[in-house]
Amino acid sequence: MSLGFIMMCHTALDRAAQVARYWAEDACPVVIHVDRRTPPADYERLVRSLADLENVSFSRRRACEWGTWSLVAATQDAAMQLLQRHHDVRHFYLASGACLPLRPIGELKAYLDARPQTDFIESVTTSDVVWTIGGLHEERFSLRFPFSWRKQRRLFDAYVALQRRLGVNRKVPLGLEPHLGSQWWCLTRQTLSAILEDPNRPRFDAYFRRVWIPDESYFQTLARQYSISVESRSLTLSKFDYLGKPHIFYDDHLQLLRRSDCFVARKIWPHADRLYSAFLTRQIDQGARAEPNPGKIDRLFAMAVERRTRGRAGLYMQSRFPRRDHENGKTSAPYSVFHGFSDLFENFDLWLTKVIGCRAHGHIFGPDGVEFAGGETVFNGALSDSAKLRDYNPQSFLTNLVWNTRGERQCFQFSPRDNQACNWFMATDPNAQISVISGAWAVPLFRSNLNFSEIRKEAARLQKIETEHLHILRTMYVKARTRIWTMAEFIESPMEALQPIVDEIRPRAHRQLTEAPRLVELAGFGQFLQNLKNQGMQPTLMGDFPVSVESRPAPERGRPFIVR
Repeated sequence: MSLGFIMMCHTALDRAAQVARYWAEDACPVVIHVDRRTPPADYERLVRSLADLENVSFSRRRACEWGTWSLVAATQDAAMQLLQRHHDVRHFYLASGACLPLRPIGELKAYLDARPQTDFIESVTTSDVVWTIGGLHEERFSLRFPFSWRKQRRLFDAYVALQRRLGVNRKVPLGLEPHLGSQWWCLTRQTLSAILEDPNRPRFDAYFRRVWIPDESYFQTLARQYSISVESRSLTLSKFDYLGKPHIFYDDHLQLLRRSDCFVARKIWPHADRLYSAFLTRQIDQGARAEPNPGKIDRLFAMAVERRTRGRAGLYMQSRFPRRDHENGKTSAPYSVFHGFSDLFENFDLWLTKVIGCRAHGHIFGPDGVEFAGGETVFNGALSDSAKLRDYNPQSFLTNLVWNTRGERQCFQFSPRDNQACNWFMATDPNAQISVISGAWAVPLFRSNLNFSEIRKEAARLQKIETEHLHILRTMYVKARTRIWTMAEFIESPMEALQPIVDEIRPRAHRQLTEAPRLVELAGFGQFLQNLKNQGMQPTLMGDFPVSVESRPAPERGRPFIVR
């Protein structure tokens, strides 16, 4: 007999009984500690279920609270009982009631027999620890923690703050260097007995009694004092999320657990019948197998943590709504914004649909409602064309539109008349392609039948709005693919300007545009702009528009303003 188990249990005692029987029937003595707060009826049922096994015993029951000394004291009691009753045990394996053996017990015995003087316990100094959660590293050893972090949080925080103000600094017992690590270890008899029988144990216990989470530091520190050979790792597979809580393994993790080659895993869901059935079946000892290597599945857990903390790109949900500028992508797919095009061209959305082969919307941020492609009133994902619903949260409306149509490029029109709440959002979104013809908003005014005083007032308002939008698009924070032309530049060579936009939307097509959208009639537009000037309104965003189109000199080829 070379291996014994200590089991710390408090719930799912029926599963703990299965595992204890599995180990005990393979000639491994087991000492079980059951939390004193566990109902007496459940405890008695566990005792009766294992009464036929002579090498299973129960240690003194203690009420165990997370992060307190009670867990260490309960482990000491059970370990001392195992030491005294089973003198032929060489290695002592600490496990929980939620642990599950993953490999035949014979393989674990053979592995330990090949390393008779090696202690397997994660043990690193505080300066090397990067995984502690809660902000207490060195302070967990220099302050006192008499209050429960979970049940007396206010007292816990207040007492920590008080000690910091008073400059409390507890002295570590002479000769000890605090270490941290997983509480699940496998120690040799020599090391474990030296820890529990040390004459200085009362002094060490008194110190660690007021350390925060001592079950992660007591044995980890003292093992360094007595061990001949320490392997700073645990033989138990246990993974933790970003909050420091253990990952729970379910039935669909069966192949993942097998791939780890670890001997024991925690924490197993009590109702994972498939896992318990697969791993508690007597397996044929396959001899030497791969070294336990939980690192082989670390990539999957890293992906799970990232999915949990960052979510999927462009997916917003009430349970994980990201902080501003901490999103995993503002939107989930590329989309195109055409600013001013619908003012300059007739039926531009229909032309665009024909050219790129997908639906192109009108002004989805229009003041009178959402202009979905085809005049639909309800779009993918039950998005309504109601302006009131959209304006409740315009950014979420846009992200939902892109998310609900993944796989299909979304294109829509935009102008200074529309809701401007998403300007910064789109400008800082790497998925956005924003093309702007500045000053095109004046064309509908030119063609309107309004009084000129009203036109002048509206022109001043729209120019101010567009100027602010252009200022955003020219800042250093822009991440969108942005092209900006003045209206005069664009109409000089519209096909040359449209070709790169279309190529970016459909990069694999490689087809030259053969048909341009129909330009609205602009005869007299130059005089219209001059009239605005004469009335005291200075239009500045249209570019160099001569009063007479006929006498207009041929300007140099317009070049787009591009922000990468």
